[in-house]
Amino acid sequence: MSMTVPGVSPAFQSFLSQAPGHARAWMTMVGGLEEASRLDKKTDELAYLAVLAALGRESGIAFHVAAAREAGASREEVISAVLLGLPAVGQLVIGALPIAIEAYDAG
Repeated sequence: MSMTVPGVSPAFQSFLSQAPGHARAWMTMVGGLEEASRLDKKTDELAYLAVLAALGRESGIAFHVAAAREAGASREEVISAVLLGLPAVGQLVIGALPIAIEAYDAG
């Protein structure tokens, strides 16, 4: 039986539960990258939100908005992070905006 993690997409939850060895390897790599980063947690999460929005990867937005909020990010900072890529990638980032706002307000 798998546990549902709020803000985590069904696909990623399936990855965690159905491929635990791969998931452990992935999470070890992610942990190593977090450890190597010299950004504080709030800045790191806001930057990650900007990247997700720029790539159109909406499935991770809610999870990372919650992490940014927990790290002290304001609603306005989350919105700014999502829209950061607007000049470079255009309207693609706008698709992440309602997801981010809903996730922030739900927290």
